[in-house]
Amino acid sequence: MTITFTPSHPIWCAGCGHFGVKNAIVNALATINQPAHETMVLAGIGCSGTIQNNIDSYGYHALHGRVLPTALGVKLANPELMVIAAGGDGDGYAIGAGHLMHTFKRNPSIVYVLMNNGVYGLTKGQRSPTAQQIDPTTERNIDGISLGLSIPGASFLARAYSGAADQLNAVMVAALEHAAAGRGFAFVEVMSPCVTYNDTYAEWSGKVHDVTTADGYDPSDRIAAFSSVYTLAEQGKIPTGLIYQSDAPAYESAWKKPGLAGPARLDVSPAGNRTHYADIMEKYAF
Repeated sequence: MTITFTPSHPIWCAGCGHFGVKNAIVNALATINQPAHETMVLAGIGCSGTIQNNIDSYGYHALHGRVLPTALGVKLANPELMVIAAGGDGDGYAIGAGHLMHTFKRNPSIVYVLMNNGVYGLTKGQRSPTAQQIDPTTERNIDGISLGLSIPGASFLARAYSGAADQLNAVMVAALEHAAAGRGFAFVEVMSPCVTYNDTYAEWSGKVHDVTTADGYDPSDRIAAFSSVYTLAEQGKIPTGLIYQSDAPAYESAWKKPGLAGPARLDVSPAGNRTHYADIMEKYAF
């Protein structure tokens, strides 16, 4: 691994929920013994968009809302990498919402950690797509877990709270294991309070409810997951935990061939491929 950047200290405000998210990712990578040189962390725009600067791995800062197609490109180029995309609720549920839907549908074996604080913190507190409706002049919120449950390709849907480290760590490990096993897209929404513009620690601490504590809860049952999410929401609760996990085929299972390296690891030098390149040109000759 060529070291071109030394991980730096986070720029977040003291008490920001993102510290817990960063620690959970670092802990999960260590728990599954994931090598730094085989890991790529990409981030979008916003306060969450600097997390790749704080983790010992390869990193990339993507365009606003485009972290998922960029992460998919990395996975296609080198399927052997552990690819972790990270972003905020504005980045993922607004300008990036179309990419999220299609990533659920395609189900590539990457991890997406979406930090939800209900505001655009970097631009000083505007309401995000997940902000709760507070009066008739404001809009109702988007629920990313419900969106994922509505798309058949989704294979791993979880939510955690940055104020509950044990659950967050367990969910993050499960997400990385899901992707590492080639089982598809692992989506983790983390309720991560913004202490400066939307300090919800007191509110969320009393609302989060782990669905897996219910007797007989089966995360492979999509209908039961839907029912649990909506029932808890009607009660004013925030459902957390591993909400849904399935064996839907991963995107790369349709094209990845055993023993064949991804394009990033192939020798494409002219000197070693003259005959191959000549054959390609011959096929397109008039």
